[in-house]
Amino acid sequence: MTARSQTCTAFEGHRRIASGALPDVALAVRVVLARGEQAPVLVFDDVTSRPVEFDLRGTPEQIVARLASQNDEAETAHAAVDAAEDAPRGRGRPKLGVVAREVTLLPRHWDWLNRQSGGASVALRKLVDAARAAGEDKDRGRAAQEAVYRFMTALAGNLPRYEDATRALYADDRPRFEEIVATWPDDVRDYTLQLADAAFATHA
Repeated sequence: MTARSQTCTAFEGHRRIASGALPDVALAVRVVLARGEQAPVLVFDDVTSRPVEFDLRGTPEQIVARLASQNDEAETAHAAVDAAEDAPRGRGRPKLGVVAREVTLLPRHWDWLNRQSGGASVALRKLVDAARAAGEDKDRGRAAQEAVYRFMTALAGNLPRYEDATRALYADDRPRFEEIVATWPDDVRDYTLQLADAAFATHA
Protein backbone atom coordinates (compact mmCIF):
# COMPACT_ATOMS: atom_id res chain seq x y z
CA MET A 1 0.00 0.00 0.00
CA THR A 2 1.36 3.44 -0.91
CA ALA A 3 0.08 6.92 -0.21
CA ARG A 4 -0.94 8.76 -3.33
CA SER A 5 0.11 12.37 -3.82
CA GLN A 6 -3.14 14.18 -3.13
CA THR A 7 -4.28 16.87 -5.52
CA CYS A 8 -7.40 18.95 -5.40
CA THR A 9 -9.37 21.61 -7.23
CA ALA A 10 -10.96 24.75 -5.80
CA PHE A 11 -14.01 26.56 -7.13
CA GLU A 12 -15.47 29.96 -6.38
CA GLY A 13 -19.03 29.34 -7.41
CA HIS A 14 -18.75 27.90 -10.92
CA ARG A 15 -15.30 29.38 -11.53
CA ARG A 16 -12.23 27.21 -11.05
CA ILE A 17 -9.71 28.97 -8.81
CA ALA A 18 -6.85 26.51 -8.91
CA SER A 19 -5.93 22.85 -9.35
CA GLY A 20 -2.90 20.95 -8.15
CA ALA A 21 -1.02 20.11 -4.98
CA LEU A 22 -2.67 21.02 -1.69
CA PRO A 23 -0.26 23.87 -0.76
CA ASP A 24 -0.71 25.60 -4.14
CA VAL A 25 -4.49 25.37 -3.99
CA ALA A 26 -4.58 26.45 -0.34
CA LEU A 27 -2.65 29.63 -1.10
CA ALA A 28 -4.91 30.40 -4.07
CA VAL A 29 -7.97 29.97 -1.86
CA ARG A 30 -6.38 32.25 0.73
CA VAL A 31 -6.05 35.02 -1.85
CA VAL A 32 -9.71 34.69 -2.87
CA LEU A 33 -10.92 34.74 0.72
CA ALA A 34 -8.71 37.74 1.53
CA ARG A 35 -10.17 39.86 -1.26
CA GLY A 36 -13.70 38.76 -0.41
CA GLU A 37 -15.15 35.89 -2.38
CA GLN A 38 -18.00 36.55 -4.81
CA ALA A 39 -19.49 33.08 -4.38
CA PRO A 40 -19.02 30.12 -2.02
CA VAL A 41 -15.55 28.56 -2.21
CA LEU A 42 -15.45 24.77 -2.32
CA VAL A 43 -12.41 22.49 -2.66
CA PHE A 44 -12.64 18.93 -3.99
CA ASP A 45 -10.26 15.99 -3.87
CA ASP A 46 -9.41 15.17 -7.50
CA VAL A 47 -10.04 11.43 -7.06
CA THR A 48 -12.95 11.13 -4.63
CA SER A 49 -14.54 14.61 -4.94
CA ARG A 50 -14.77 14.67 -1.18
CA PRO A 51 -14.45 18.16 0.31
CA VAL A 52 -10.99 19.33 1.29
CA GLU A 53 -10.62 21.82 4.13
CA PHE A 54 -7.61 24.01 4.80
CA ASP A 55 -6.38 25.67 7.96
CA LEU A 56 -5.54 29.08 6.50
CA ARG A 57 -4.40 30.77 9.69
CA GLY A 58 -1.02 32.48 9.73
CA THR A 59 1.42 33.33 6.97
CA PRO A 60 1.71 31.48 3.64
CA GLU A 61 4.84 29.81 4.99
CA GLN A 62 2.98 28.56 8.07
CA ILE A 63 0.13 27.21 5.93
CA VAL A 64 2.53 25.32 3.67
CA ALA A 65 4.44 23.97 6.67
CA ARG A 66 1.23 22.67 8.27
CA LEU A 67 0.24 20.88 5.08
CA ALA A 68 3.72 19.37 4.72
CA SER A 69 3.52 18.12 8.31
CA GLN A 70 0.12 16.54 7.67
CA ASN A 71 1.48 14.85 4.54
CA ASP A 72 4.48 13.49 6.45
CA GLU A 73 2.17 12.05 9.10
CA ALA A 74 0.05 10.37 6.41
CA GLU A 75 3.12 8.87 4.72
CA THR A 76 4.40 7.61 8.07
CA ALA A 77 1.06 5.91 8.74
CA HIS A 78 1.09 4.26 5.30
CA ALA A 79 4.69 3.12 5.82
CA ALA A 80 3.70 1.50 9.10
CA VAL A 81 0.90 -0.40 7.36
CA ASP A 82 3.29 -1.53 4.62
CA ALA A 83 5.80 -2.76 7.19
CA ALA A 84 3.12 -4.72 9.02
CA GLU A 85 1.95 -6.35 5.80
CA ASP A 86 5.51 -7.31 4.81
CA ALA A 87 6.58 -8.61 8.22
CA PRO A 88 7.48 -12.34 8.49
CA ARG A 89 4.61 -14.45 9.77
CA GLY A 90 6.78 -16.53 12.10
CA ARG A 91 8.08 -20.08 12.14
CA GLY A 92 6.30 -22.70 10.11
CA ARG A 93 5.00 -20.29 7.52
CA PRO A 94 4.37 -22.22 4.28
CA LYS A 95 6.54 -21.32 1.28
CA LEU A 96 5.18 -18.62 -1.04
CA GLY A 97 2.50 -17.86 1.53
CA VAL A 98 0.45 -20.89 0.54
CA VAL A 99 -2.14 -21.88 3.13
CA ALA A 100 -3.66 -25.36 3.07
CA ARG A 101 -7.37 -25.45 3.91
CA GLU A 102 -10.22 -27.83 3.23
CA VAL A 103 -12.37 -27.16 0.18
CA THR A 104 -15.62 -29.10 -0.27
CA LEU A 105 -16.77 -29.59 -3.86
CA LEU A 106 -18.99 -31.99 -5.75
CA PRO A 107 -17.34 -34.81 -7.74
CA ARG A 108 -18.01 -33.08 -11.06
CA HIS A 109 -16.20 -29.99 -9.79
CA TRP A 110 -13.16 -32.02 -8.77
CA ASP A 111 -13.20 -33.82 -12.12
CA TRP A 112 -13.16 -30.52 -13.99
CA LEU A 113 -10.44 -29.03 -11.80
CA ASN A 114 -8.21 -32.06 -12.13
CA ARG A 115 -8.40 -31.87 -15.91
CA GLN A 116 -7.05 -28.30 -15.91
CA SER A 117 -3.41 -27.53 -16.65
CA GLY A 118 -1.46 -27.58 -13.40
CA GLY A 119 -4.13 -29.48 -11.49
CA ALA A 120 -6.85 -28.44 -9.07
CA SER A 121 -4.82 -26.05 -6.91
CA VAL A 122 -3.52 -23.99 -9.84
CA ALA A 123 -6.96 -23.85 -11.43
CA LEU A 124 -8.58 -22.71 -8.19
CA ARG A 125 -5.98 -19.97 -7.73
CA LYS A 126 -6.60 -18.70 -11.26
CA LEU A 127 -10.36 -18.67 -10.70
CA VAL A 128 -10.01 -16.77 -7.43
CA ASP A 129 -7.60 -14.23 -8.94
CA ALA A 130 -9.94 -13.67 -11.89
CA ALA A 131 -12.90 -13.13 -9.55
CA ARG A 132 -10.89 -10.74 -7.41
CA ALA A 133 -9.81 -8.71 -10.45
CA ALA A 134 -13.38 -8.48 -11.71
CA GLY A 135 -14.57 -7.37 -8.28
CA GLU A 136 -11.86 -4.74 -7.99
CA ASP A 137 -12.73 -3.32 -11.42
CA LYS A 138 -16.37 -3.11 -10.42
CA ASP A 139 -15.48 -1.40 -7.13
CA ARG A 140 -13.26 1.13 -8.93
CA GLY A 141 -16.03 1.87 -11.40
CA ARG A 142 -18.56 2.38 -8.62
CA ALA A 143 -16.18 4.66 -6.70
CA ALA A 144 -15.50 6.73 -9.82
CA GLN A 145 -19.22 7.13 -10.48
CA GLU A 146 -19.77 8.22 -6.89
CA ALA A 147 -17.00 10.81 -7.25
CA VAL A 148 -18.71 12.34 -10.29
CA TYR A 149 -22.09 12.30 -8.57
CA ARG A 150 -20.64 13.88 -5.42
CA PHE A 151 -19.15 16.78 -7.38
CA MET A 152 -22.24 17.27 -9.52
CA THR A 153 -24.49 17.33 -6.47
CA ALA A 154 -22.33 19.97 -4.80
CA LEU A 155 -21.80 22.28 -7.76
CA ALA A 156 -24.15 21.36 -10.59
CA GLY A 157 -27.35 20.49 -8.77
CA ASN A 158 -29.09 23.62 -10.05
CA LEU A 159 -27.71 23.46 -13.59
CA PRO A 160 -29.87 22.47 -16.59
CA ARG A 161 -30.68 18.77 -16.91
CA TYR A 162 -28.69 17.80 -13.83
CA GLU A 163 -30.99 14.83 -13.20
CA ASP A 164 -30.67 13.69 -16.82
CA ALA A 165 -26.89 13.81 -16.48
CA THR A 166 -27.07 11.71 -13.34
CA ARG A 167 -29.19 9.09 -15.09
CA ALA A 168 -26.79 9.00 -18.04
CA LEU A 169 -23.84 8.58 -15.67
CA TYR A 170 -25.31 5.55 -13.95
CA ALA A 171 -26.58 4.13 -17.24
CA ASP A 172 -22.99 4.31 -18.52
CA ASP A 173 -24.23 6.39 -21.46
CA ARG A 174 -21.17 8.51 -22.18
CA PRO A 175 -22.39 10.26 -25.37
CA ARG A 176 -25.60 11.41 -23.69
CA PHE A 177 -23.75 12.46 -20.55
CA GLU A 178 -21.26 14.57 -22.53
CA GLU A 179 -24.06 16.13 -24.57
CA ILE A 180 -25.85 17.26 -21.40
CA VAL A 181 -22.88 18.67 -19.50
CA ALA A 182 -21.64 20.49 -22.62
CA THR A 183 -24.13 23.28 -21.85
CA TRP A 184 -22.82 23.84 -18.30
CA PRO A 185 -20.37 26.62 -17.32
CA ASP A 186 -16.97 25.89 -18.83
CA ASP A 187 -15.04 25.14 -15.63
CA VAL A 188 -17.79 22.95 -14.18
CA ARG A 189 -18.18 21.13 -17.50
CA ASP A 190 -14.46 20.49 -17.88
CA TYR A 191 -13.98 19.22 -14.33
CA THR A 192 -17.08 17.03 -14.52
CA LEU A 193 -15.77 15.44 -17.71
CA GLN A 194 -12.33 14.99 -16.11
CA LEU A 195 -13.88 13.05 -13.24
CA ALA A 196 -16.25 11.15 -15.51
CA ASP A 197 -13.41 9.89 -17.68
CA ALA A 198 -12.37 7.45 -14.94
CA ALA A 199 -15.98 6.33 -14.39
CA PHE A 200 -16.62 5.55 -18.05
CA ALA A 201 -13.16 4.05 -18.61
CA THR A 202 -13.78 1.30 -16.05
CA HIS A 203 -16.89 0.23 -17.95
CA ALA A 204 -15.35 0.41 -21.41
